[in-house]
Amino acid sequence: MVEANGNEFVMRGINHAHTWYPEQTTAIADIAAKGANTVRVVLGSGDRWTKTSASQVSGLIGQCKANKVICVLEVHDTTGYGEDGAATTLDKAADYWISVKSALEGQEDYVVVNIGNEPYGNTNASAWTGATKSAISKLRSAGLNHALMVDAPNWGQDWSGTMRANAASVFASDPDRNTIFSIHMYGVYDTAAEVQDYLNHFVNNRLPIAVGEFGDAHSDGNPDEDAIMATAQSLGVGYIGWSWSGNGSGVEYLDMANGFDPNSLTSWGNRFINGVNGIAATSEAASIYGGGGGTGSGTAPNGYPYCANGSSSDPDGDGWGWENNRSCVVPGSGTAPNGYPYCVSGSSSDPDGDGWGWENSRSCVVAGSSADS
Repeated sequence: MVEANGNEFVMRGINHAHTWYPEQTTAIADIAAKGANTVRVVLGSGDRWTKTSASQVSGLIGQCKANKVICVLEVHDTTGYGEDGAATTLDKAADYWISVKSALEGQEDYVVVNIGNEPYGNTNASAWTGATKSAISKLRSAGLNHALMVDAPNWGQDWSGTMRANAASVFASDPDRNTIFSIHMYGVYDTAAEVQDYLNHFVNNRLPIAVGEFGDAHSDGNPDEDAIMATAQSLGVGYIGWSWSGNGSGVEYLDMANGFDPNSLTSWGNRFINGVNGIAATSEAASIYGGGGGTGSGTAPNGYPYCANGSSSDPDGDGWGWENNRSCVVPGSGTAPNGYPYCVSGSSSDPDGDGWGWENSRSCVVAGSSADS
């Protein structure tokens, strides 16, 4: 995933259930303060939950921009369509986005439109492909030029492989070629092998993928959150954890903050934010906000992923490592394509965030930055 200026952007975010808790007006700022570079915001289309108006959408985007996070806005009313009788269609969700177009226009650098949350349950999931293509077409025809995000069927987990098998044709159906696929990883992804297999399929086929939701526990099984975060980091894939606060109906354990209090993190929140491969260690602001555009996460100019564990994955010191059953490039090893050495210290050698640093009395290039080309 890249921004309009060509800089790589790796989502490190947290979901916020705005539509159920509109009074929690500091949640986006609190999430940003923990280091997230993305907030996925739950909206209502009016089909199941109260419609989030255009003015409210504008306000949410304003909060995201003020706190220097990318806004992934999603319609939640589609959740489990076909299995949950209260859910609505992707076509209705597309109508919602068109109805709030005035709030979205001009915000393309800051907003990703996540058309509909988990738009099919386990019933008739094969209809996902056609419905997704139709929704994309409807939005593009209406003049929405944002990056679009599409969730998988099977309550977001794609255990049937429907999104995996049809992602290439869905991507090709977008005239802007600007569609991101989102997999939700709960009980279906309880082993590292399952996580790696799914994400590597998309990366190897050059299809943009993000983990739009995951937790450290769930009613359908125990997701391997360590593998999800480690694999996402090694592949330069975005992830957005569920969720900041306000969970109910037996899944309160998915809260990251107790009672929306940023000073009272749960064990899940502390692990997600401060643990290994968590957002405190790996998140970088989008370059539209002055971020560095990548310091080793993501993909090297030669098309291989950067090694998440740096030189520790490279015992012979040749700049190549081995992680998640594939070769990776050690950030900072060797020479950038423009002939300058990579910065050994990454973005810490680049105070102004332009991709150029200074080490050993000469200029160096921050791996993965705008200068690394």
